[in-house]
Amino acid sequence: MGMIKRTIRFKDTRVMLSLYKTLVRPHVEYCSSAWNSHYIKDKQLIKKVQRRFTKMIKNMERKMYEERLHWLRLWSLEDRRNRQDHIEGFKMCNGMSRLKLNELFTLDDNNRGTRGHSWKLAKFRCTVYTGLLYFF
Repeated sequence: MGMIKRTIRFKDTRVMLSLYKTLVRPHVEYCSSAWNSHYIKDKQLIKKVQRRFTKMIKNMERKMYEERLHWLRLWSLEDRRNRQDHIEGFKMCNGMSRLKLNELFTLDDNNRGTRGHSWKLAKFRCTVYTGLLYFF
């Protein structure tokens, strides 16, 4: 982002969006379905990248973040991560992924809450607590 900010003088919307989508966003979203964090502080750090970049576009400096996203027709990074998670889950359910569904999930027998759908997934529970390491 710093290189783009220093070297690009004509900060037209089309040019900047093209640069963002080809140079910045792939780094931010790399392997997001594998490492997608549930900590708010980590999500805020990643969100800050897109917030700063959208401010660099001409006539966007004074607009709110959500308004910039709407005007530029961009999804928030959180929405894109959730979409990628859903796509990966769909691929696993239909055998289109290297990961097998039974490696991460089990089909839940309890049909309450699925509205008659038989694909309610339950994740495995971890039974080993590795956080307790004692050093003597």
